Amino acid sequence: MSHPNFVSPDLIRQRFSKAMSDMYREEVPLYGALMELVEHTNRQVLESDPQIARQLQSTGEIQRLDLERHGAIRVGTAKELATLARLFAVMGMQPVGYYDLTPAGVPVHSTAFRAVHEAALQVSPFRVFTSLLRLELIEDPQLRDFAQSVLDKRSIFTPQALTLIEHAETQGGLTEQQAQDFVLQALETFRWHHSATVTAEQYRQLSAQHRLIADVVAFKGPHINHLTPRTLDIDIVQAQMPAHGITPKAVIEGPPRRQCPILLRQTSFKALDEPVAFTDQADSRGSHSARFGEIEQRGAALTPKGRALYDRLLNAARDELKDFPNEANAARYNALMTQHFGEFPDNFDSMREQELAYFRYFVTEEGRSAEGTRQASLEDLLSNGHVKAEPLVYEDFLPVSAAGIFQSNLGDAAQTHYGEHSNQQAFEKALGRSTIDELGLYAETQRRSIEACLATLNA
Repeated sequence: MSHPNFVSPDLIRQRFSKAMSDMYREEVPLYGALMELVEHTNRQVLESDPQIARQLQSTGEIQRLDLERHGAIRVGTAKELATLARLFAVMGMQPVGYYDLTPAGVPVHSTAFRAVHEAALQVSPFRVFTSLLRLELIEDPQLRDFAQSVLDKRSIFTPQALTLIEHAETQGGLTEQQAQDFVLQALETFRWHHSATVTAEQYRQLSAQHRLIADVVAFKGPHINHLTPRTLDIDIVQAQMPAHGITPKAVIEGPPRRQCPILLRQTSFKALDEPVAFTDQADSRGSHSARFGEIEQRGAALTPKGRALYDRLLNAARDELKDFPNEANAARYNALMTQHFGEFPDNFDSMREQELAYFRYFVTEEGRSAEGTRQASLEDLLSNGHVKAEPLVYEDFLPVSAAGIFQSNLGDAAQTHYGEHSNQQAFEKALGRSTIDELGLYAETQRRSIEACLATLNA
């Protein structure tokens, strides 16, 4: 039972999300322009498509739409990752999913910290895609040792943040004043630093190995490298970005445009080239590019059967393309994706009947006033209009899409072939706990909603 004077972790998460957004808008003005474009697009979609408006109203997503953000950070050591897990736990966020990005040439593996229960997600769906650098993949042993020594010297958390994390763990929560202080102190970990912790030549060597390695190793902390609002139509945003002074990446990551969106579609603008002062420079004569803006459109969460079909169709399109999707082949890639995904049902009834997606079930007004529903099956309740099914929102990420976003902002020259280096066991050892299977969470939410419907109708 929570202490009556403790602030709910969900509310702390909501406050932190807003504080992070305000800080990033101040640091990266283009993010503000992006937010305005997304807000305008969402209003436009809700006004022009009453069905989407009704669905969002029915599921309660309409209330969380403007709050929706995800961020992304990259840390360098097991200790940093484990402490981040403790920091996020104060906000009710747990590590969900394991993502190996090495097959796409990115030397990290990752998880997503987020709330796990549907009620908590309604309060704040804030999530942070968190990557751990794979130092063992640095081929040059001297450079690898140097990177390790630089990371070992830094502390990415303020002393007060660490104290407040300990308070939350020992007390079981934070008071109002402690919660306010926690948000301010935790924010410092994600702030941008114009001063590097290495010389210009050391930065060049790290960057030559992989630009992401330089991004993680060469700075005082794991600056938030993007924040992502949720749009209801990513194709409109992609088309409108240039008119707002924003240059989008060539290809929208994820599934093609559909009547019934699935999983996650993402696009971004190119990383900013920002002035940086290296340790052997008196002023900011160097530069570094890492921070960018991203937009996402979230669709239905897919079952294992649905994910297998999605992965097969995605791989078929990419195999036929025979290249990394880029500006030169964007039109062909989009055509191939549309062609191959014609095999995936594009209506929610078929997706539900074929068990390709997860759904949340609600009792309708007709169901509440009907009699004789006690022994009816779920299918009968659905066909009689006593229960309705709405697709569950996909709350997680796609490794191929994440790698595509990273690569588009690191440049094609940053691509490196690491082969298959998945090591979930090592990641979880660094994390200090197991990651949660996201598919199990969706299955539990679906099960709870069915049980709640039957309990209501049988009362």
